[in-house]
Amino acid sequence: MTETYGPGPAESPLILKLLIMHQLFRLVLGQKDLSRAGDLFSLDDSEIEDSLTEALEQIKIISSSSDYQTNSNDQAVVEICITRITTAIRETASIEKHAKALVGLWDSCLEHSLRPSGKDDDAPHAKIASDILSCILQNYNRPPVMALAIPIAVKFLHRSNKELCRNMSNYLSLASITEAALLADHTDVIVKSILQGNAMLLRVLPAVYEKQPQPINRHLTELLALMSQLGQPEQYHLLRLLHVAAKRKQPEVAQKCIPFLIRHLKDSAHNDVILNILIEIAGYEPVALNSFLPMLKEIGEKFPYLLGQMARIYGAVGHVDEERARSCLPFLVSQLANMEHSFHHILLLEIKSITDAFSSLLGPQSRDIFRMSNSFSTIAKLLTQQLETATARSSRKKTSTEVEFPKKLEEIKLTLAEKEDHEKLQVKIQAFEDKINAENSTPNSIRRYSLGQFSKEERKDIRFNRSKSLALRAVLTRSTSSDDGEVAEGEDTPARVFLSETDPLSQGNDKLPFKASSARSQLGNSSVSHPNIIHTDSENLPETVKENFQEETPETTASPIEYQDKLYLHLKENLSKVKAYAVEIGKKIPVPDQCTIEDSVRSCVAKLFFTCSLKGHYCLYSKSSFILISQEPQPWIQIMFLFQQSLFPEPLSIQSHSVQFLRALWEKTQADGTHSFETAMMESMFPQQKDLDQVQLHLEEVRFFDVFGFSEAAGAWQCFMCNNPEKASVVNQDGQPLIEGKLKEKQVRWKFIKRWKTRYFTLAGNQLLFQKGKSKDDPDDFPIELSKVQSVKVVARKRRDRSLPRAFEIFTDNKTYVFKAKDEKDAEDWLQCINVAVAQAKERESREVTTHL
Repeated sequence: MTETYGPGPAESPLILKLLIMHQLFRLVLGQKDLSRAGDLFSLDDSEIEDSLTEALEQIKIISSSSDYQTNSNDQAVVEICITRITTAIRETASIEKHAKALVGLWDSCLEHSLRPSGKDDDAPHAKIASDILSCILQNYNRPPVMALAIPIAVKFLHRSNKELCRNMSNYLSLASITEAALLADHTDVIVKSILQGNAMLLRVLPAVYEKQPQPINRHLTELLALMSQLGQPEQYHLLRLLHVAAKRKQPEVAQKCIPFLIRHLKDSAHNDVILNILIEIAGYEPVALNSFLPMLKEIGEKFPYLLGQMARIYGAVGHVDEERARSCLPFLVSQLANMEHSFHHILLLEIKSITDAFSSLLGPQSRDIFRMSNSFSTIAKLLTQQLETATARSSRKKTSTEVEFPKKLEEIKLTLAEKEDHEKLQVKIQAFEDKINAENSTPNSIRRYSLGQFSKEERKDIRFNRSKSLALRAVLTRSTSSDDGEVAEGEDTPARVFLSETDPLSQGNDKLPFKASSARSQLGNSSVSHPNIIHTDSENLPETVKENFQEETPETTASPIEYQDKLYLHLKENLSKVKAYAVEIGKKIPVPDQCTIEDSVRSCVAKLFFTCSLKGHYCLYSKSSFILISQEPQPWIQIMFLFQQSLFPEPLSIQSHSVQFLRALWEKTQADGTHSFETAMMESMFPQQKDLDQVQLHLEEVRFFDVFGFSEAAGAWQCFMCNNPEKASVVNQDGQPLIEGKLKEKQVRWKFIKRWKTRYFTLAGNQLLFQKGKSKDDPDDFPIELSKVQSVKVVARKRRDRSLPRAFEIFTDNKTYVFKAKDEKDAEDWLQCINVAVAQAKERESREVTTHL
């Protein structure tokens, strides 16, 4: 009797999976045949795509065996198979089909030790987790994949492998852009990882705060204590978190934040951002800021460019009650008389808002004070006198001061106006104020102020100097009534100019890209910016201006901004076009992080610096920069200007810091007698197409697009490695060639005798290696050190030599090499690989220098 034996119950699923797999996968994984593993790369992706899930499950079984950590053959087989699988998944876009098996293998790694066994030796299961990390998480914009991956990903944050944790944090930061809701369920784990030193995850917290504020609020004090240990980008993300928290109007959170924010106000890198957070808090918790006003005053005097924001905080506290109003007004009035800044219009509006809310502070003549003169110092002097008088005045008894003061005011008004027109003007002003009083009511505690416009008829009837125009416009939009606490804006105000600091945090921008260097007219990268404040220069407001009232030639009154800033008005009319254009052009042409104008022999040139926005672990430009020298600076300055405007919801003013910086650059490139910056921007808002084509061509010539590309998912320009993280493992394997093959090298014997010699080249590590002969086995010649390479360029096309587009040059410190590939495609492959390798070598050198310092 013959007995037949079948597979046992445990063996049946394994055999079934092997039968379903592709024959070569079945051979390599079933027999763990390392000699045939390399043949997997000869198969077409579509040929093995149906086998990938089964192959991943087989790898999971192999890697879970008890001897896997000591079996180098099995580890090598698994490593090769995973590389082939992840490549096929990416090329066939089948991540959603195989995500469950891929994440299952990822999860199984958590059951084993991930701690490095030595200084440079990763644990076997850490290698598996790292190899499939990018394949999974680079699909952060695919919800089904992220729903499976994120719960597993966060478990790696506490598994004693810093390298793996850092890479995971990079991808989780990207995932927070589109899948904040999924990450919110793991907020507690993320916060604990940050507190253990993983500061990179701070950029995730603002995105998840709306969904899960409680875990963050519980540890808020501990998070704030990290501030001094963080780099500037992480500090910015922590402040961004506080801004999001402040917007939720939680008094208990505000109480924790305020002392921390006040302590860091003296840091010039962040003080404008911090003030914007304090302004948000002042909107609903002004009393909490009352005790910190002296410190705010001290900082405002030290940093005059912050006074506009300071005024809003003082205004908010001054609205709490009359006692606080009396304590806030002296500072606002003293700054109104100070000519060392340009925020007089904001100060005046805050003062008027407080005095309208508490009419007893100035008495019935308060409106006359604001209308008295076009000199801010004169108004400040009158306000100071009246505040002192009001303080000394008894609440029960009217003193003679109350009677005499209006007479003094009338005398001053008669001195400033022409007598024959004065009576007519007073009638018109009174009629106008009566109308305003009927239409408006008392303001809230804090607002964004606007200067409206009069109707055409009122403009014809009322003519007075610029200070009166400012005061009456303030009355138009801000006039109040003591019966009601709501803001009522005039109906005849179709056009508005908002006078408020633009909040960089609310724009979603880790940063504004420009800052000034007064010595070199330089624009540089900055993690935060000074606020963009639309204002007029107080120096342009004279102490005394004679009033001309001419009935025959009616004039149109304009606010100080509209009166001077033609660039602002032009941008206001074309704002939507500018933003749409900037978004579109930003996908084709990158905006430099830094720009310096330098003198050359013939003219000025722009030295432009580009860095990667993501700065991932294998980033090519996190410490170094791609530098471009342009003979045509103007189109670049224009592109930077348009990009700067696209960051803000309101038109930029010529007085804005960033515009002033760009203006300085522009003027340095212009000859005497040519158009000013604002004139040039208004006459030709967008660069000419021929200029853009020239910029694009120049970027191609310097091989910019070999190492940078625009990421649609991130909405920004990123380096080759950050755009293709799956290729990082290949590029960063020491000794593994990035590209190899035959090239022809130009040999120069004498001046007029040149010939091409075929040699075998290998690009690996930090060197371009080449053999003396055509074979790979020929002896080596002296290699080219990539860190010494200055540039790599295509040999210019010539009519007489159609083969030259496949030739390229490598320039080092002391020699120029000329190579020729078999065709243009091969030349392109070599050029991109060499440029990526050169960038990586220089980045590695920069990191080593930084570490040494």
